[in-house]
Amino acid sequence: DGATDKTYNFAEVELISRKVAAGLAKLGLKKGQVVMLLLQNCIEFAFVFMGASILGAIVTTANPFYKPGEIAKQAKAADARIIVTQAAYADKLADLQRDDVTVVTMDGVPKEGCQHISVLTEADETQCPSVEIHPDDVVALPYSSGTTGLPKGVMLTHKSLVSSVAQQVDGENPNLYFHSEDVILCVLPLFHIYSLNPVLLCALRAGAATLIMQKFNLTMLLELIQRYKVTVAPIVPPIVLDITKNPIVSQYDVSSVRIIMSGAAPLGKELEDALRERFPKAIFGQGYGMTEAGPVLAMNLAFAKEPF
Repeated sequence: DGATDKTYNFAEVELISRKVAAGLAKLGLKKGQVVMLLLQNCIEFAFVFMGASILGAIVTTANPFYKPGEIAKQAKAADARIIVTQAAYADKLADLQRDDVTVVTMDGVPKEGCQHISVLTEADETQCPSVEIHPDDVVALPYSSGTTGLPKGVMLTHKSLVSSVAQQVDGENPNLYFHSEDVILCVLPLFHIYSLNPVLLCALRAGAATLIMQKFNLTMLLELIQRYKVTVAPIVPPIVLDITKNPIVSQYDVSSVRIIMSGAAPLGKELEDALRERFPKAIFGQGYGMTEAGPVLAMNLAFAKEPF
């Protein structure tokens, strides 16, 4: 956790995720029902996502900077029964609370009508129900507008996410070479599929460490890269632009970075070349995907363990 410097090992992550599954069940959430994550990046995002998955529930993710009407529209369309958010955004959910939606806040003293995240993270893991999950059961319901129209729910199954992760990081010569010694930067918003799958889920599958940043700040990003010896940096073109235009980059040791992957939008050759000057030891490439594909469709072959 980049904000607190608190670390969790894999055993702790599994235990807390099972506690969350038990806590969600105690709040009445059942297999096939929906919990909304209305969060900036935080470790609790991962705990609740995995806890809901264990329970056979479905997670829909939303941008916490949405307006109340936008949040309500997605929550109602997804039929969310529980919303996990930060206290600062709880006021946006007043109308939904009147519709018997349970709101759980993860920081500060819960506002009236809300519950604290401890009801999930400190639940009795032995009370986690045993649920039979089929590969074709939906596990994630991100919303995507594509290039036109209003956002629509994308039904991603356990099989689709597992297959996508396997296609990236599994095998003798994985297309995306993550390993257990890696420290993978998670600065992109987890409510977006690029960060949820190729960053968080692939890092977990590979046994790598995930360094979570709540939001992008160039100085903090550089400090964390230097402090934790980040090896993999998944980013997007606006971050590349900031890195290449700001002279403070030269004040930090970023030599640990071995892979920089950019996605979500095209990146021009001039910016690519400028980024390589700042990170001369890193392999750089782009990937392409779409939420409906879960999301990866193509990526640079240089990311493989043994590049093609």
